[in-house]
Amino acid sequence: MKQNQLSNVTNTICQVLIGKQIQVKLALTCLIADGHLLIEDLPGMGKTTLSHTLAHVLGLQYSRIQFTSDLLPADMLGINIFDNKEQEFQFHPGPVFSQLVLADEINRASPKTQSALLEAMEEGQVSLDGKTHTLPKPFFVIGTQNPQHQSGTYPLPESQLDRFLMRIQLGYPDKEAEKSMLTAMVSENKSINTPIITLNDFLQAQTTATKVHASDDILNYILALVTFSRESNQFANPLSPRATKALLRAAKAWAYLHYRDYLIPEDVQAVLPSVAEHRLRSASSDFSTQGSLSKILLEAIDPIAF
Repeated sequence: MKQNQLSNVTNTICQVLIGKQIQVKLALTCLIADGHLLIEDLPGMGKTTLSHTLAHVLGLQYSRIQFTSDLLPADMLGINIFDNKEQEFQFHPGPVFSQLVLADEINRASPKTQSALLEAMEEGQVSLDGKTHTLPKPFFVIGTQNPQHQSGTYPLPESQLDRFLMRIQLGYPDKEAEKSMLTAMVSENKSINTPIITLNDFLQAQTTATKVHASDDILNYILALVTFSRESNQFANPLSPRATKALLRAAKAWAYLHYRDYLIPEDVQAVLPSVAEHRLRSASSDFSTQGSLSKILLEAIDPIAF
């Protein structure tokens, strides 16, 4: 993907989600790094709008699953129905069989339904009645989550949180951005219906991002960060080797978005809160305090030492 295409993608999304350029870049970073994204915030902040716009700008097949307390795994994955004509069971795929799946308000569903996403997110496949069904490629899950102090929510277990490569919060827009929304009458008619890039361009971007060079000093910096989380008693859940690999993948994608083919410490620092915070905390932590543990981690390790 060329630089002007990257800029066009980012600018187009920012026309819909005004005043959230950093969050838009983090979301693109997650998809380019071939990871799943968790968006956590209060209702009405633009979580669904961002997900919908990402799918259309990148030209990905899109489906939305509204998670509720009565949603069953079969409602999401699909079901086998007996065909009288063929005298055999036929598989009818559920909405999870899309390239980008919006799992809206994922923490309103029961733990049984939440766990049904695990195999799909990790393996890219669904197993039903002894048969395995492969999901489309690429396959992304964007989960949105409401604060857990709201009624009718079930905290995601740590094993499920770990499947999300990155987690972001949108937050309130600043005064000027919110005024621009009112002035421009930004609404559904401002949504993007035509892809900005082709699927091949997007897949090429993913491949190119993996080739971003990481020097030994950068690798040692990443290892020092995760080692500190394991040796210090300030973190409920130390970072696992999977988190270490996730941090490197995300940093490479962030560098690629900024037109560099090599990593610098600022790339790691930019993505670490989104990659590490939801892993460092327990599943029942209050989302409003998140960000503090990543800050402790970044302040503890000096990148100049490497």
